[in-house]
Amino acid sequence: MCRHYSTSHPRLRCSFRRTVLRCSNGKKGRSGLERGPSYLPGPSLPVAQAFQSFKNKGMTMDDMVTLLGAHTVGVSHCVFLLNRISGEDDPTADPALVAKIKGICGAANDSNPDPTVFLDQGTSFAFDIEFFRQVRLKRGVLKIDHELAKDRLSRRSVSRFASNATLFANRFGQAMVKMGNIEVLVGNAGEIRKNCRVINP
Repeated sequence: MCRHYSTSHPRLRCSFRRTVLRCSNGKKGRSGLERGPSYLPGPSLPVAQAFQSFKNKGMTMDDMVTLLGAHTVGVSHCVFLLNRISGEDDPTADPALVAKIKGICGAANDSNPDPTVFLDQGTSFAFDIEFFRQVRLKRGVLKIDHELAKDRLSRRSVSRFASNATLFANRFGQAMVKMGNIEVLVGNAGEIRKNCRVINP
């Protein structure tokens, strides 16, 4: 058992099945409780607009598509899917997926007011390239995911990853390291936390 939970340990190795990422030395976080600025785009933005957030931090379009590949595991709360299930159905989306999302989110009740939907409708518990294959089949759950295979700026990366698991695994590690090096705090700025969810006592 680990005594402390920290994603900032210098010897941390992040593993996803057979994919191993060697992380660089500890990165400091804020030492206060104030909410920091959020640079990650919302789930409903067009690809070009979402990319601007990444570009402003020195990331490429391929980096963005790679990092969105993390949606191969995890869920979305229905509150983020309202644009996918309200109004007229999106004719470019898989009708079966839309119906499934409506069924799950429409079943909200007092005990479960905000249900969740798996982001990868193929292999929901495996870190693999199925997410990209699902996106190409018009089965992206979030709007941004759905748009990846349609937009001319991102669809080439989607196609490459959908057919090459090794390429995706390698690029994911590189993109994670690159993102981890954004705005690194040095000196007395910030702290390396024992638990990344709370500031040190």
